Amino acid sequence: MAHAKNENIPVDVDLGYEENNIETKGIVYFTVGLLLLILITFGLMWALYGVMEDDAKGRLASDNPMTRSEMERLPAEPRLQGAPGFGVEGEKGRVNLELTAPQAEYWELQKQWDLLWKEGQKHPETGTIISMPIEKAKEVYLQQQIKARSGPEAEKALQDSRMFFSDGSAGRLAAEARR
Repeated sequence: MAHAKNENIPVDVDLGYEENNIETKGIVYFTVGLLLLILITFGLMWALYGVMEDDAKGRLASDNPMTRSEMERLPAEPRLQGAPGFGVEGEKGRVNLELTAPQAEYWELQKQWDLLWKEGQKHPETGTIISMPIEKAKEVYLQQQIKARSGPEAEKALQDSRMFFSDGSAGRLAAEARR
């Protein structure tokens, strides 16, 4: 058997290929490493399974419909019946709709919405109107008799209203006046 230039690699000149020796040590290392990897993965999966079991037990106790309050038992919005317990809450209190027509809830809500549309919404604590129809708001604004600005103050307000920041300012705080 002749040797190549590298003395560590034996070459059989008669056969024309390199000698391939598979050592038992490499197979044992690979098997032990694979076994350790399988055992570690198994242990991690077992721990994860335990965590998920504990989470599921805690969730089942809180998801029990019998332990929920009356409001928690209601289905998700939008509900077909907006008045749980056959009643509607309004500004004047609760309107009882028991022993009435099925459409009574809609009729009562329609009355409340029409009243809100006509008179506006009032703040519950102060009683001041916080929203109102546009026509009513125009009347209230015109009754205030607000005077228009005049003189240099009006000219400055006009010039300020025409100023804006453009893309051409390249980040500088420079406003342009446009007509």
